[in-house]
Amino acid sequence: MSTVKVMLVDDHSAFRQALAFVIGREADVEVVAQAGSIGEARRSLAGVDVAVVDLNLSDGDGVTLIPNLRSANPSGAVLVLSGTADRVHFARAVEAGAAGVLHKTTPLNDILDAIRQLRDGKPLLSTAEVIELLRLAGSRRERDRDATQAYAKLTARERDMLQGLADGLGDKDLAERYSLSVDTVRTHMVNLLRKLGVGSRLQALLFAVRLGVITIE
Repeated sequence: MSTVKVMLVDDHSAFRQALAFVIGREADVEVVAQAGSIGEARRSLAGVDVAVVDLNLSDGDGVTLIPNLRSANPSGAVLVLSGTADRVHFARAVEAGAAGVLHKTTPLNDILDAIRQLRDGKPLLSTAEVIELLRLAGSRRERDRDATQAYAKLTARERDMLQGLADGLGDKDLAERYSLSVDTVRTHMVNLLRKLGVGSRLQALLFAVRLGVITIE
């Protein structure tokens, strides 16, 4: 049986090296490349049968690496091995082309078994699990699109109010910063809450943070 050529992509070097050590004792599995970041991984894509990829990397989201790996190795597979329990993140990984997802608490022997299954073309996820994850990814994408559309309805001044909330300003401080009356500030707040479809200023702030449209110092 041919040796499985494995790439490990994880910014936690102790975990990555421990996994590489365990794999190194196996006769049919070989670590041919290791990377601690997306940038490093993109320089070592060729000739990989199975890439074991963490999602939370120091220079970005490991999901963005999956299409690159699949393109460089059309017959290869990507196994996501992450410390996160966020099923939405797993769903996005599967949507991007990952063949399986495992948590980092998975026993090392089970990770080895998963690598061998992928080499043999065996699925790690059932059809039902794949469908569920793809639906979850689609639902999250739709919610993100709705949120972006809601934010787009805000006026420039209402966006100023939102940033002011992020800066910890109250009504009087906002009025002073933007040369407005307190009543006008409150009117803007009512309007932005209505447009965002939220019931409080805190919810509006959380909405904007998740969307990545405000800066919190």
